[in-house]
Order: sequence, then structure tokens, then C-alpha cells
Amino acid sequence: MDILILDKYMEDQGEMGELDISRLLCNLQEFIILGFSGWPPGLRVLLFALLLPLYLATLAGNLLILGLALAEPALHTPMYFFLGALSAVEVAYTLVLTPRMLAGFLLPPGGQAVAPSTCAVQMGLFVALGGSECLLLAAMALDRYLAICHPLYYPQLMTSEVCQVLLACCCMGGSILAVGLTTAIFQLPFCHGGLVNHVFCDLPAVLVLACGNRELQEHVLLVACLLLLVLPLFLILLSYTRVLVVILGVGDAAGRRKAFNTVASHLTVAVLHYGCATAMYARPLSSRSLEEDKLVSLIYINLTPLLYPAIYTLRNRDMQGALQRAISQRTPGTAHQGELT
Repeated sequence: MDILILDKYMEDQGEMGELDISRLLCNLQEFIILGFSGWPPGLRVLLFALLLPLYLATLAGNLLILGLALAEPALHTPMYFFLGALSAVEVAYTLVLTPRMLAGFLLPPGGQAVAPSTCAVQMGLFVALGGSECLLLAAMALDRYLAICHPLYYPQLMTSEVCQVLLACCCMGGSILAVGLTTAIFQLPFCHGGLVNHVFCDLPAVLVLACGNRELQEHVLLVACLLLLVLPLFLILLSYTRVLVVILGVGDAAGRRKAFNTVASHLTVAVLHYGCATAMYARPLSSRSLEEDKLVSLIYINLTPLLYPAIYTLRNRDMQGALQRAISQRTPGTAHQGELT
């Protein structure tokens, strides 16, 4: 029912109309996650079959990195502390978004109905985890900058206590942002049938359903994107530019190659994460297409998280060595052969 008709109904019905209208608005606040429910069933089943292995590989890869970072003494350094924290965030991130998206491929057409509270929780967790990841990538860039550009002071500057404080600040910053944005959006009345044209309760897809003036919420979203995406990415690029200058100017070829590979891995992850996020959220609602956003979401929900463990494990010799030692310790024949030699 159009909001103008609702207003006219309230004027005609008086106080009883106000009561009825409030109930009707509550009934309208049942969100329907449309996802790809309008696509042909065969294509949806095919997508499910393709994306499920990617999801399982993403979980396995990030859990592997987290387990190695915790269990391997050689990896008990600030860089791998942050890498383990990043993997933990990625595991939680994929658990929040991917299972519901995969289930949507197998459900009958018409979308998934979710309560407003469920939608708000999913949005809040998504923003909190995504915001924490943005800040963690900046903390990792700071760690590499101090390690390479100020190696003499690095042990005193990046202690375990400092690492824990930085991690806590990253998580707190993401959580504060999530509470603020989710509260700002869900304080608005919703109409338009509650049809969320996305695979989850994403901010722009829910915000377009709001009735009345939503300029403040749009401005808050854009400012949050600038602070959380553009500014950290600028600082990361600035720090890594300085790191590359130092790498090319000092040290032997082997040391330069190892440091360059580490920086290249971190920079690749940062560009992938901030690039996708900026393309998705640093735009006003009037210039975006929700159908295009849904397609892009398949990349940052399924492909980008999978690239993180692939980049860090396949390109990182320390991780490769830790994985080989872990496998050799769990293989009786290999361990016994090692004892004989």
C-alpha cells in the first residue's frame, strides 16, 4: 500500500486509524531477501554446485592459516598475529553471509522471509566484520612499514601488547560503525513490500526501502565509506610506497625478493578488498543498480575471501614451511624417518 494512501487512511480513521496503521507498518516490516530467486531453477542449482566448493575451500584455507598462526612457534610474530586475526574475521564473515546465500539458490521462487531483527543483526555483523577487516589491513600495513623502514626500533614499537591493543581497536571500530549505521537505517519506517533486492540485508538494498526522507542516512553511509575505505587505502598505499622505496635501496637480492613478495601479497589483498568495497558503497543510491550490486556481491562474498588464503599460503614461504612441518609431525612414517636421520 502506498504511503500516501496510508496517510489519507490515517486522516479518515482518527485515533483508531493510527493504531491500525501502526500495525500495518509492522506487518510491512517483514523483509523478503529476493536473491536470485527470479533466475531459472537450473541456473540456480548450477551456481549452488559451483559456489559450495568455493565456500568450503575458503573456510578450510582461513582455518588452516589461523591454526598455523596459533600453533607454530615460528609464526608467533606480529605479522602472523594480524594474519591469523584476519583469517578469523574472514571465517566469521563467510559464516554470516554465505550459508544463507547458498540456501537461497535451492529455495522455491519468491525469496526468503526474514524478521526485521534478523535482518538488522545480519547487517550489523556484516558491517562490524567488514569494518574490522578494513582496519586490520591498515594495521598490517603499519606493521610492515615499521618492520622494513624502522627495523632497529621495530621490536620495541610492535610488542605483543601493542598488537593486542591494535586488534582490539580494529574490532571496536568496526563494532561502533556497525551499531551506528544499523541504528541509523532501522530507525526509519519501511514500506515498498520489504523486498530486499540482494542476497543478504546489505545497507543500500535495505535503505532504498525506507519511506520518507533518508538523506541523513545516505550522508552517514557515504561519510563512513570515506573514513573506512578511502582514507585507510590512501594510508596503506602511502606506507607501501615508502616500503618499496626502502626495499629497492638496501639489502641483498634475496632479502629484497622476500620483502617484496610479502609486500606484494599484502598490497594485493588490500587492493582487492578496498577496491570491491569502494565500488559497492562509495556511491549515492541514485547512481546504483541493485541488480548489478547482486552480481558484484558474488565476487566479494565468494571469490575475494578465497583469494586471501591462496595468496598468503602459496606465496609465503614461512607459511609453506609451517604447513610442511605440521604435516610431517602428523605423518608417522615421516616423523619416524626424521628421527632415524
